Amino acid sequence: MSILHNCISKKELKNHILLNRKPRLILSFYKYFYIKEPKNFRDEIYKNFFEYNILGRVYISHEGINAQISIPVNMYSVFKKFLYQFNPVLNGLRINKTFNINNTNAFWILSVKLKKYIVNDGIKDPLFKFKNVGKYINAEQVNLMLNNKDTIFVDMRNSYEYKIGHFPNAVEIKSKTFREQLKNVIKVMNYDKKKNIVMYCTGGIRCEKATSWMIFNGFKNIYHIEGGIIGYVNEAKKKRLPILFKGSNFVFDNRMSEKISKDIMSVCNQCRQPSDNYVNCAFNLCHLLFIQCGNCAINFKHCCSLNCMKSI
Repeated sequence: MSILHNCISKKELKNHILLNRKPRLILSFYKYFYIKEPKNFRDEIYKNFFEYNILGRVYISHEGINAQISIPVNMYSVFKKFLYQFNPVLNGLRINKTFNINNTNAFWILSVKLKKYIVNDGIKDPLFKFKNVGKYINAEQVNLMLNNKDTIFVDMRNSYEYKIGHFPNAVEIKSKTFREQLKNVIKVMNYDKKKNIVMYCTGGIRCEKATSWMIFNGFKNIYHIEGGIIGYVNEAKKKRLPILFKGSNFVFDNRMSEKISKDIMSVCNQCRQPSDNYVNCAFNLCHLLFIQCGNCAINFKHCCSLNCMKSI
């Protein structure tokens, strides 16, 4: 029988990856579409991804697929061919590539999980149907609209993501979860229903659903960035356009963030000096996600407080 789940400890897998320094691509992709039998879909994805030595996390539900993965550079063409042929809906799917091509330690394991939703929106309104979405805009249009006084950019990421990097003057919808954001964004933006509203997130999956929610709530001129921040930066580089995103892009893997511009938008939680280095507190019973500069990492032994430092 084929292996359908990981049977090796995370520690062993991590050591294996750290010893194997072959270059890997870090990729992300998603697609909202109806999957009739998610478990069968999940098992086939797992078997093939395991064969291609893919690491990372993949969520599958009735509403589609959401993946953040890393893959050996020499397996990318084979993987892409498989994905495009696996299901007709996935043919030509947009795949976002990371900015750093040689990073090997973004993920330690392969995890393919069944979920109720690929993005938990928390929407309870029975009349809402995730159908109509905003208009996609490319990197060139983003740069033009950033300078348009009748356009507002809305960041649909969590506050800790916004803190280390965002588009100039983008509205932060203060929140810790996407569910919380969707509740708040209608109230926050209600005063500007007639303006152009551009929503963005890391790779596009959250803001696509958010645009549908905005349209459902009566907003008319709704846009979102194709491929999210990652898609924008890659396209701007390819077309040699100015990259107007400031700071770093938070990522949900062991790297924590990717530097996009030289701007440092945030400060160390402890000494308040400029820093955008996210870490988890070294005290395992705390494990708080926070920003810590290099000096404080030494002084506090990678902990968020003196109490945690004394506890390890």
